[in-house]
Amino acid sequence: MSVASISPATADVWADVWAVVVNWNGGERVAACLASLVAAGVLAEHIVLVDNASTDGSLERATAAHADVVVLCNDANLGFGEGANQGARYALNHRAPFVMWINDDVTLPADTLPALVAALVAHPKWGMVGPRVVYPGQPVRVWAAGGRLDWTHNLSTLIGHGRLDAPEVQITRDVDYIPGCALLARRECLDDVGLFEESYFAYMEDVELGLRARSKGWGVVVVGEVHAVHDASASTGGGYTAKRKYMQALNSVRFLREHGSAERWMRFTVCDVLTLPVLFGVGLFTGRARAVLAKALGLWHGARGRVVTAACLEPGGTRLW
Repeated sequence: MSVASISPATADVWADVWAVVVNWNGGERVAACLASLVAAGVLAEHIVLVDNASTDGSLERATAAHADVVVLCNDANLGFGEGANQGARYALNHRAPFVMWINDDVTLPADTLPALVAALVAHPKWGMVGPRVVYPGQPVRVWAAGGRLDWTHNLSTLIGHGRLDAPEVQITRDVDYIPGCALLARRECLDDVGLFEESYFAYMEDVELGLRARSKGWGVVVVGEVHAVHDASASTGGGYTAKRKYMQALNSVRFLREHGSAERWMRFTVCDVLTLPVLFGVGLFTGRARAVLAKALGLWHGARGRVVTAACLEPGGTRLW
């Protein structure tokens, strides 16, 4: 898929794309994300910036640079899922034919969004598409070229994660889900399957949405010929952090409680739960021991039916932070 494949009719639809950006203390990245959307051809009035009670001045700086974007402000941090849904509902209520969810730490090259729109226009049964996502810097490394459910470590795998960018990931193919950091969906698909499951707060809501879409016959496809740049997990500290591992673990167990089978539980237990003692031992020497303990706590809380909330992520929310 290339920009050259976009017809005039496709270009007209592309002008009606709405983008939703959820911000929580995103710093300077937010304005850069908005600038990349405008440069890609999204009308400023079709960009919905949902702010989850940021306190770092990022909302003020972003809106000063992009005064025409739609701003929805929450009084508390409601998480990615609920914030993303607020923006999507606003867009859909204004008759958006396509909704693009994009993280505040993601930027899009100018040719990426047109190619994604062209893919959906050319394939009416594709419900969701996304680009391959790469880390910033050189050499270029892949963050994800879509995702697949394997029911093992963290339940799913980001395709190509950590590898050098190469032709084998720069292809269009079916996947189990599109990471929510850069996901374009058609209206008909969202009308059919719904939006993100908000109570996941952060992590696994995109996996669950992809599973729901595929179960109803919609294609979920990565258009790997184009890319987005992702400063991955910047809002949660990046990498192997305690809060991130806690949320991933809790929501993984919740996801299994809703979609698991005996075989799926067994695969996850063997590959993820039973390896915790080894991970903790290694973590004592790598500085990751606290994050491993947070993962264990998340697994326990997930088994007890808890959900992630902003309160549990505040300082003192657990003994681990």
